[in-house]
Formats: sequence, structure tokens, C-alpha cells
Amino acid sequence: MGRPSLEVADIFRQHAPAWRAEQRGHLSLAQLKVMSAIEQCRSAALGGHVLRCEGCGTDQIAYNSCRNRHCPKCQSTAAQRWLEARQADLLPVEYYHVVFTLPAPIADIAYQNKAALYGLLFDLAAEVLLTIAGDPKHLGARIGATLALHTWGSALTHHPHVHGIVPGGGLAQDATRWVACRPGFFLPVRVLSRLFRRRFLEELQRLHAGGQLRFFGEQAHLADAQAFKIWLAPLRKIEWVVYAKRPFAGPQAVLAYLSRYTHRVAISNSRLLALDERGVTFRWKDYRAKGNTRHKVMTISAHEFMRRFLLHVLPKGFHRIRHYGLLANGARTASLATARELLHATPAPSTCTDRVELGAEMHPERPTFICRHCGHAMTIVQVFIRGQAIRAPP
Repeated sequence: MGRPSLEVADIFRQHAPAWRAEQRGHLSLAQLKVMSAIEQCRSAALGGHVLRCEGCGTDQIAYNSCRNRHCPKCQSTAAQRWLEARQADLLPVEYYHVVFTLPAPIADIAYQNKAALYGLLFDLAAEVLLTIAGDPKHLGARIGATLALHTWGSALTHHPHVHGIVPGGGLAQDATRWVACRPGFFLPVRVLSRLFRRRFLEELQRLHAGGQLRFFGEQAHLADAQAFKIWLAPLRKIEWVVYAKRPFAGPQAVLAYLSRYTHRVAISNSRLLALDERGVTFRWKDYRAKGNTRHKVMTISAHEFMRRFLLHVLPKGFHRIRHYGLLANGARTASLATARELLHATPAPSTCTDRVELGAEMHPERPTFICRHCGHAMTIVQVFIRGQAIRAPP
């Protein structure tokens, strides 16, 4: 696939300096770092190397990537490594996709309290899944779940929700048998929604009472305990969106889905259509519409585009992919081994293990750099660091 004609980096390089000056004092350090990383990604500012093709002798300059997790160009390699590791975790059972979404009023205060409320969204979504699945009235089993946080809607608005990938069953409480869910049905979403609503509001009240929430602007009055209590009341009566999709069509479909969702950023370069005097034009999907009318085109100013993009910068050190229950990092190996034994399944070999066991001569390493002209491997003939000029043009 060739380089997209327009990239998020192009928008930031052209418009970020003026907008950064205009917003001085209103942008966080994390947002400024993301802007700088995207502007410099795969440019001479980060250094790079000169490559020479072993076949046709063509020289090529390759600049270094920023490796920032919010950069649209730097996620494919990380996603591939993560997927190879997850492939060995797959079980020969149906997998389900469950989504937990925060109502708009709570999403507003979540933006001002990202670490606390995003973390709460993760933990309570997992708690609800494990609790309802463990209830003998439903599944009566210990399950596992992989959750991935998305904070955006298709139009780059702030819309925090977690996507859960869950095996369709779990270990019995005594771990002597595998308990499978009914074909095509995982857990009742209405029950999940009600428990999720109750637990989230309880924990939200606890955080407020402990002084762990911050409020600014239009929400500043919510710092008062009585005002916050009044604000919470209507949220106890509305429906909270929790839904489960149909099971995936086999383990490979799970991996294909994960490859699209786990390392996704707010918008991919492929959705960008134009940058001109009107602003930025991009494709988006209106989930409230039906059929072919869902796919639409939107144009907003470059400054508004950058503002929306930076809404989704995560707090430093915040993990956006987490594993719970049988798939929790501390128990994954033993739990999966027990599950495979009960399912009479063999573990899926990992790509790295295959190469070691079968020998490098049978599974040769794919060259890191490939010539786009003849397909031969390319070798590094010169390395230059940040700010260092190339000695001679290739």
C-alpha cells in the first residue's frame, strides 16, 4: 500500500505552529508532546539511515518513526507484535464482542478526570462481566476478558467506551470442567447494563466523597457535594449502553478484529480526504443512520480538527489494553493450560517459537527493509542521528 496523499502529520506541520501559539497555556504537556512527535515522525528531525538495495543498487533514505502511541503511522508494527503474542492465547471456542459505553454527562467529567474515570471504566466493565458470568443463574463460570479503550466517536468527538473480547465460556468454580455458554448467546446485556450503571455510580460517588475528582468550566459547581448528588440522580434512571455482538466466525476472525481495534488511534490517515482553504475533509460513519446513509463526509477547520484529535491523548503510563479473569497477566499461562486440557485442545504455536524450533533455514527472517523497485533486501549503509546532515545525497 502506498503512502496516503494526506496524513495527520501534514495537517499538524502546516497548522500546528499558529494554533499552538493561539492556545498557549491551554494545552497540556502530554498534548504538546503528541503534537511534536507527529510533526517530526519520519522526518530528518528524528534521524534515520540510508539503505542500498542488494538487487538493483538503488539507494533510499528512511527516516525514523516517533513511536508515539497516538501517531497513525506508528501503530502497525506494534499491533503485529501484540497479535503474534495473543495468537497463542486463543481457545477453540466462540468469542464474543461486548461494548460498555459511558453516558454523555459522565463522558464530560471523564475528560477532566481521565486517569480516574477511564480506569474505573476498565475495572467495572471487567467486574460486571466476571460477576454475571460467575452467577449460577447465568453461566456459573470463571471467564477471561481482553478490554481495549477507545475514547472517540467516528467524528473525533469524545466518546469513551471499552471493547471487550471474551471467550464464550469459562472454567467451573472447581476448575474440573469447561462451562460453555449457549450457542450464539453470551450473557444478558440488560443485566450487564443495570449492574454496570449501579456499580459505576457507586464508585463515582466514592471518588467524589474522597476528593479525587476535579471539575472545571461549566462543571465547576459539581465540586459541591449536594450539587453532585442532584446531578447524579437522573443518571440512575436512564439506560446505559452495553451491547454484545454476534460471536466471531472462528479464532482467525478474532485476530482480524483485534488487529483493527487494539492499536487504533482517533483517526487513520486513510480517512482523510482533503486539506484546503475550507479546512480538513474526512470520512466518518454516522451510527444513528441506517444502511448506506451511514457513511458521510465532514469538513471542519484545521484548528478544530487538531482540537478534536488531541481530546484523545491518554495520561502518561495509562494502559489502553488490559486483561482480566482467566486472561489476567498473573494467571494467564496456568488458566489457559487448564482450559486447553479440558477442551482437549493443543496450544497454538507462536510465530517466534516456530522459527526457533524448526530452524532459521526453514523459516528465514523476512528482511526488515525491502526495495520497492525490485523486491530485494536492502542493507543500511549509513546512519545519521537527530539534526545530523547526510554526508552525500544517495
